[in-house]
Amino acid sequence: MSEVTPLLLMRGIVKQFPGVRALDGVDLEVLPGEVHCLLGQNGAGKSTLIKTLAGAHQPDEGTITLNGEEVRLSSPTAAIRLGITTIYQELDLVDGLSVAENVFLGHEPARMGFVSRGEAARATRELLARLGHAEIRPSLEVGRLSPAAKQVVSMARALSHDTRLIIMDEPSAALAHDEVGNLFRIIRELTSQGVAVVYISHRLEEIREIGDRVTVLKDGRTVAVGLPAKETPTSKVVSLMTGRNVEYVFPPRRTEPAAGNEVLRVENLTVPGHVSDVSFSVRAGEIVGLAGLVGSGRSEIIEAVYGARRFSGQVMLEGKVVRRRGGTTGAVRLGMGLAPEERKAQALLLDQSVSRNISLASLGRYSRLGWMDRRREAADAREMVRALDMRPADPERPIKTLSGGNQQKAVLARWLLNDRKLLLLDEPTRGVDVGARAELYALVRRLADEGIGVLLVSSEVPEVLGLADRVLVLREGRVIREAGAGELDEHAVLDMIMEGSAL
Repeated sequence: MSEVTPLLLMRGIVKQFPGVRALDGVDLEVLPGEVHCLLGQNGAGKSTLIKTLAGAHQPDEGTITLNGEEVRLSSPTAAIRLGITTIYQELDLVDGLSVAENVFLGHEPARMGFVSRGEAARATRELLARLGHAEIRPSLEVGRLSPAAKQVVSMARALSHDTRLIIMDEPSAALAHDEVGNLFRIIRELTSQGVAVVYISHRLEEIREIGDRVTVLKDGRTVAVGLPAKETPTSKVVSLMTGRNVEYVFPPRRTEPAAGNEVLRVENLTVPGHVSDVSFSVRAGEIVGLAGLVGSGRSEIIEAVYGARRFSGQVMLEGKVVRRRGGTTGAVRLGMGLAPEERKAQALLLDQSVSRNISLASLGRYSRLGWMDRRREAADAREMVRALDMRPADPERPIKTLSGGNQQKAVLARWLLNDRKLLLLDEPTRGVDVGARAELYALVRRLADEGIGVLLVSSEVPEVLGLADRVLVLREGRVIREAGAGELDEHAVLDMIMEGSAL
């Protein structure tokens, strides 16, 4: 441990959710006035750790010490009162309010029981001047500001709480190159005043420029604490991030590429602000994986193909053009099916039965003169539960009582009731335990062997490489490498997506 007394010490932090141990004894040490960088692959536990530090999650085990005193961060408000503030990647500013209203939202200065707008404006001007941005007027509506200016407003809001520790989650993700330089200037100004920063970024070149020390997480565990940011080689960081304990049991890879007809063709796909000029194809029986970091455009590609986002370019399913404004209904009619990233929020009716969730996309086939053929619906659901080995094998059970793996099987079963040509899988094993992963992998491979084309997104590089036949490596909305999965390894893919070097 350093001779300087740490501002923050987290020791043995454990956080468990149903089916997954997100944090398994994590340690973190942050010194006053330092930029401490937190690294790890998607799914390594970074988000859970910062939410625990921000008071949004309560640890199941472990201790948190601030300035030598053990503390309990029972809520975000409690964390803020202790001087810990968090600036998330998706800034939580209110566009319809002014800069000053956002800066003091929830703790407005008051006189005699009334909000003092003049005092709020004065204090906001002082904070913006401290950050070197006196040109941002407190009266401006936040929705009219640039992403860089919004970032400054978020920092002013953090400082309005007498902050000692600021957590920044991917702060440069929405910034242009010159704006990143200004962000670093502000961070250095803050640390010179004794404020500590926990900085999360996938861009190693940024870590080397702004960071003092680095902590690396892997599979919910700490694998390195306090490495010197500027001296630690990229190869060592990548190696620390890729060694893992999670088991991946993949079905045997086919020896020859899929010989089926082309199911999906995407040409010059552009989603403004997310994806630029991406082209690729998927053949019948082929699994194509999209590998990249959060924000690389992976999910936006799937959403555009499915009709959930407007785009320019062309998407064709078996030679038929998918209309840009046709919406998801048109995509379903053409033969697509989607298992979205957030299945509970986006795919499931949690209070409804397994049977109803399976039949949800096929209700028309059970309708007769305005009446539902419940017997046929139940029979089809029972057959799907049996075919996919869903447990427990009770189609009338509320789906919210099933495990994550069995819920995901229900989402896939929904599309298998009809003749699907293409399945879009966005994070198909998120929140699924290790045993159920192997079952889902086998199911996806079986569907491909039956001739269905699969477009797969996963934050876990080994999952993409182990399941896909062909891989597109994405960085900042562009394809930087396309290759057979057998031609790539985890180190090479991570190096490409983190450094941008197409090997």
